[in-house]
Amino acid sequence: MSRYAQTKAVRDEKGKRRLQASITPVPPFSADDVYIRITSPDRLDKLANTFYNDPTLWWVIASANGIGKGTLMVTRDTVLRIPSNTNIQQFISNTNLSR
Repeated sequence: MSRYAQTKAVRDEKGKRRLQASITPVPPFSADDVYIRITSPDRLDKLANTFYNDPTLWWVIASANGIGKGTLMVTRDTVLRIPSNTNIQQFISNTNLSR
């Protein structure tokens, strides 16, 4: 599940190819979401590996909780929502295709 799967390639004013900005929406709430309290400092990539078996999905947890700007560290006593990964890719695709 890549956050860049639906990102379009465009050419800038100098003709260089680049990726268009990709919107990373907040994953919708689901009855399947898991809530955890961090008991000791942890990293988003390690949590993503634990819950999704893929450390590159750290951004899903960061987006759902409004964190991760500049660091992957999560401080002690933080409560996190771990979104269900069932429809996240479809949600991201729909958001980026509809803009």
